[in-house]
Amino acid sequence: MDLQKPPVEPPARPSAQSPEGCLVVAVRLPVRIVVLVLVVPVRMAWDALVVVGRLLRDGALRPFGRGLLWLGKVLVVRPLIGLWRYVVVPVGKALAWLGNVLVVVPVVWLWRYVLAPFGRGVRSALAWVYARVLTPVGRAVHWLVTGVCVGAYTAVAWLVRYLAVVPARWVYEWFLAPIGRAIAWCARGVGWFLGVLVSGIGLVLYWTARVLVVLPALALWRWVLAPVGRFLAVVAREVGQALGHAWRIAGRISRAVGRFLGTLFRWIFVEPVRWVYRTVLTPVGHVVRDAVLRPAAQAARSVSRAARQALATARETARQARADVRRLLFGEPVQREAIARREPSADKTRTLGSSTTALTKD
Repeated sequence: MDLQKPPVEPPARPSAQSPEGCLVVAVRLPVRIVVLVLVVPVRMAWDALVVVGRLLRDGALRPFGRGLLWLGKVLVVRPLIGLWRYVVVPVGKALAWLGNVLVVVPVVWLWRYVLAPFGRGVRSALAWVYARVLTPVGRAVHWLVTGVCVGAYTAVAWLVRYLAVVPARWVYEWFLAPIGRAIAWCARGVGWFLGVLVSGIGLVLYWTARVLVVLPALALWRWVLAPVGRFLAVVAREVGQALGHAWRIAGRISRAVGRFLGTLFRWIFVEPVRWVYRTVLTPVGHVVRDAVLRPAAQAARSVSRAARQALATARETARQARADVRRLLFGEPVQREAIARREPSADKTRTLGSSTTALTKD
C-alpha cells in the first residue's frame, strides 16, 4: 500500500497576455518591415561612429590628455609645490615668529602686568560703590515708586469702574443686546430665503449642464475618443516593439558587416604587412643587430669601462696628491688612542670557567 500521495500539480494559470486580435496582427508586419528598413542604416552609422570614437579616444585623446597632465604637473604643480615649500612656508614661519615677538609677547605682558591689575582695582571700587551706595538708594527709590504706583493704580481703577465699565454694561444689557437679537433674526430669515433661491438656481444649472455638456462629452469619450485611443495605443506599442526588434536585428547585421570589413582589411592590409615584417624585416633586423648593433654596443661598453677606470685612477691620484699636500702643510695627523674594549678579544673569549665581572672574577 502506497502511503505517500503523489504530488498534486497546481492548475495552470491563464495567460496574462490577452489573445491578439486581427488588427494587431495586421499592423505588426508592415510596421516591423518599415521600421527595419529605416533603422538598419541608423544602426550601422551608430556602430561606425562608436568604432571611430573608440579609435579617436585610444589613439589621440588619451595620449593628448596624458601629455597635458604631465605638462600641467611640470609647469604648474611642481612650481607651486616648490613655491609653497621653499617660499611660502619659510616666510610664514618668519612672519609668525615676528608676530609672536612683536605683538603677542607685548600684548600678553601688557595684559598680565598692567590691564589685569587695573581691572581688578576698578572692579573692587565698583563693587564697593554698588554695595554701599547704589543698593540703598535703589531700595529707597523702589519703595517710593511702588507706593506711588499702587495708589495711582487704585484711584484709576475706581474711576474707570464707575465712569466707564458700569455705564457700558447698562447700555449693552438694555439697548445693544435687544437690537442685536432683532438684527440676527432678520439675517437668519434673509439667509434662509437666499439659500432656497440659490439651491433652485443651482439645481436648474446642474441639469442644464448635465444635459448640454456632460452627456455629449461622455458619449464622445465612450464612442469616439476611447476607440481611437486604443487604436493609437496598439500602434504605439507595436512601433516600440518593432523599433526594439529592428534595433537588435540591425545590430546583428552591422556586426556581420563589420566582421566582413575587418576580415577584408586583415587579408588586404594586415596579412601582407605581417608577412613582410616576418619574412623580410625580421631577418634584416637580426642581421643588423648581430652585425652592427651588438659590436657597437660592446665597443661602447668597452669605452665606458675604460673611461670609468681612467676616472677612478684620476680620482685616486688626486686624493693621494691632496693627502701629500695636507701632510706637507700640517704634518702627520694625530693618531687616536686605542680604547680598551669591555669585551675580551677574539683570542681571549669568555668561557664558562672564567668571567670578567667583579663578583665571579678569580
